Amino acid sequence: MQKKKLLLLGLVAIGHVWLLQSESIHVFVQNVQQGKPNFQIPESRAYNGTKFTLSGEDSSKEEDELMKQIREEAKKLYVPPVDAKVDRIWKAIPGYNGLEVDIDRTYEAARKQRGSAPLPFLMKQVAPEVHLDQLGAEPIYKGNPAKPMVSFMINVAWGDEFIPGILESLRKENVKATFFFDGSWLKKNVELAKVIQAEGHELSNHAYSHKNMSTLSRSKAYEEIVKTEELLKHELGVTNTLFAPPSGDFDKETVKIAAELKLKTVLWTLDTVDWKNPGAPAILAKVRKNIEPGTLILMHPTASSRAAMPEMIRIIKGKGLQLGTVSQTISPERLSEQSKPETDSRSNTD
Repeated sequence: MQKKKLLLLGLVAIGHVWLLQSESIHVFVQNVQQGKPNFQIPESRAYNGTKFTLSGEDSSKEEDELMKQIREEAKKLYVPPVDAKVDRIWKAIPGYNGLEVDIDRTYEAARKQRGSAPLPFLMKQVAPEVHLDQLGAEPIYKGNPAKPMVSFMINVAWGDEFIPGILESLRKENVKATFFFDGSWLKKNVELAKVIQAEGHELSNHAYSHKNMSTLSRSKAYEEIVKTEELLKHELGVTNTLFAPPSGDFDKETVKIAAELKLKTVLWTLDTVDWKNPGAPAILAKVRKNIEPGTLILMHPTASSRAAMPEMIRIIKGKGLQLGTVSQTISPERLSEQSKPETDSRSNTD
């Protein structure tokens, strides 16, 4: 017994000598005195400017509380995805991704965070259960109304004189459009098509000779689409996914043929009727009145559209909408907060 007391006193003396250098040793001595040789060191204690990364029961409780808080807040921040569906009027309506808190990444970021800063919630997108591809052969007239994006779909079957002016306006405003090429036009204007492609615009299929697709036999309708598809692939290296029927004329067989070729049949939400050359003011009035999230705007390379393009872009951005390609607008991907346009005070959005 006397030896044990001497040993204990010795340890206590050593502990007092080392106390100023290490909190860990101090904790060890305390536990020995209390007959607790197996001890745990509390988390993140500092002594004489030295930080020790420690672990223990208090740390586990704090971590449990942190995770609990994150999970509770995550329920409030959850945005459910929207399934794609077939609408009685608008036919195929694309789905739209939801949002949820990435629990694990948020937890790790919060543990590294110092002070009393708000929890650093990190979000991730949640895909809908039903996608466009699951709806079968259905035409698309618009994007999901919850997605604040619209598109210019420019059908090109004749002329080239107004294209440079349209491209200039798109370039100045950093806007990408989708050009649907008639195959017979593309065959004669490959170099101009390459210029459009070099500007970063989406290039797609507008059949070959601008015939009404619903009046053609199955084999002729198939040929109209395939011939232009081959030009897009061989002349421009494009792997296309969209088809816009000439004059908006189609039937169920047309949509089925396009689907067999892995193409989505795309129509429009808003028709500028620019082929009648109504003048820029008429086009702008129509856009100002009818533009909304998901709108696909039908245009052609005409004098009216060239003149209207700069103000059209300002009107659309002024309503808080982003302009993108047709593929971007009908995709379920959410827009990042950084990519959303600021309201343009120059536009009359009434």
